[in-house]
Amino acid sequence: MKKEKSCGAVVIKKENDELKFLIIRQTDGYWGFPKGHVEENETEEETSIREIKEETNIDVEIDNKFRKVITYSPKEGVIKDVVFFIGKAISDDLKIDPNELLEAKWVNTKDAKDYFKYQETIDVYEEALRYLGVNYG
Repeated sequence: MKKEKSCGAVVIKKENDELKFLIIRQTDGYWGFPKGHVEENETEEETSIREIKEETNIDVEIDNKFRKVITYSPKEGVIKDVVFFIGKAISDDLKIDPNELLEAKWVNTKDAKDYFKYQETIDVYEEALRYLGVNYG
């Protein structure tokens, strides 16, 4: 069994006293959070920062007190761990890499979950909301 590891973040920003979340639509058409493969000698946090920048042009500060791991099999013979942190946006010039993504946008707390197909993504989102102390019920 081949093991893979990616890291990313639930990226947040405040806009007019409202919390916004950065979501991405991957080339497979599904919405989620920015993430990517760990490169040699990178920490999980470094991978998250690099991947978010490469995919969306957003710079983030990583809050590693929130760390959620999901594990799944993207294809036969492969098991993948994806580590998510909270990423606080410190820039706001959103530009996607069209080789990596179809789309990226900021959404509010109420609407974000409606975009997600996979339960694992919803679980990460809901855990992030609890960690942030946001009422989403």
